[in-house]
Amino acid sequence: MALEVRPLDARAQIRLDGGLNENGNRVTKTKTLTRIKSDAPDESIFETAQAVASLYQYPVLGVKKIQEADMMME
Repeated sequence: MALEVRPLDARAQIRLDGGLNENGNRVTKTKTLTRIKSDAPDESIFETAQAVASLYQYPVLGVKKIQEADMMME
């Protein structure tokens, strides 16, 4: 039996710096882009996330790509 991995759509998570709350703790806001094709180039995902993030008033802390896959024995 061989393991078969089928990539599913990916998503990108944009982490934004929301500043400090009243207690002085850092506030992180997260926005998620969904239904990204599994074969989309990483550079395109990052550029798109940066473009979307520019619409928000908060500085970008980072972008995370989350790729899911179905795994099964064949």
